[in-house]
Amino acid sequence: MKIVRPFIVTEVSAGGLVISSHDPSLVALISHRNRGGGADWCLPKGHIEHGETTAETAVREVYEETGLEAEVISKIGEIKYTFRLGPKRIRKTVHHYLLKQVGGNLNHHGDPTGEVLAVKWFAMHELHDILAHENEKKMVTLAWEILG
Repeated sequence: MKIVRPFIVTEVSAGGLVISSHDPSLVALISHRNRGGGADWCLPKGHIEHGETTAETAVREVYEETGLEAEVISKIGEIKYTFRLGPKRIRKTVHHYLLKQVGGNLNHHGDPTGEVLAVKWFAMHELHDILAHENEKKMVTLAWEILG
């Protein structure tokens, strides 16, 4: 029996927490299918394209996944984690930004991957109960500190 050892792949993504221009207590989240087949609410994010900065990626991914035009207010921080996908072990870093909506309308029709199931505004104080991932909840706490 041959033992297949995982090979390591490094991935870098960016995205963030988008505040509504109409009500600064609201944040846009996306829902996507998790590995178990259910749906999770999370912050919009995606892979960096060639030549982009992480801030540019965050703005583009927010637009593609939520339909919102946004500008960066501040970098919140980074999340690093590792997971397996078949024979690959993926080491991922996600750069998170605090962004403010400057245009657009909430929708997921521009998602090029079709992974986004829904988008919705949530009150910032609800996010710890709604977000699926603990590391994203930490980013929300840091964003609160930035906002004062």
